[in-house]
Amino acid sequence: MNTVLSSIPLFSNLSKAHLELLSAQACHRSYAKNVVIFREGDHSDSLYIVRQGKIKIYISDNNGREMLLNELGKGDYFGDLSLIDHEPRSASAVTLSACDVSIIKSEDFLRCLQKNPDMAISLLKTAAKRLRVATESQRQLALMGVYGRLRATLLTLSSEVGGILKVEPKPTQQELGNMIGASREMVSRIFKNLKADGYIETSKTSITIRKALPDKCKYK
Repeated sequence: MNTVLSSIPLFSNLSKAHLELLSAQACHRSYAKNVVIFREGDHSDSLYIVRQGKIKIYISDNNGREMLLNELGKGDYFGDLSLIDHEPRSASAVTLSACDVSIIKSEDFLRCLQKNPDMAISLLKTAAKRLRVATESQRQLALMGVYGRLRATLLTLSSEVGGILKVEPKPTQQELGNMIGASREMVSRIFKNLKADGYIETSKTSITIRKALPDKCKYK
């Protein structure tokens, strides 16, 4: 458990003793397949760590249309900021298979901080570093053109399957457009050119990246 906790950015600089203290606060729970762990807008107060199985993180609109944000597996985590801010969930989480998760509740986490001020200071330093990195990432994205933002998004959503990068399940072109601040028509045009040049292939369920996407592109 300590190794998993240390891989979470918020806890990456904690000492072994502090990680053990935090591990002792965790409880464990199992979920069947297709169980909603929480919905967008729900009250939040817990960090979840995936011990086994797969979990989908997504958002949806009033018409029930979903947009995939991430798929998580063993060792991944979600909900870490809820330990501190208690803001409503910004996305929904549903199991894609039978899952085992570890859960750390905010009240237990904050109790650890109150009893260990040096632990709180370490976490503040880590949080500040994460904010700086996030700000720089947003700055870089803002300076990119549509193709650059689309390329970065495809690579973020992809995972390696048999040595080939795949985006699965496949987001619609409208969903990709919403994610990068571009029209569906613009995404469609870039996809058409990428497919013609052999960079990607698409099916009903996935996008396959056949060769490294160029850093800069002529596609407009």
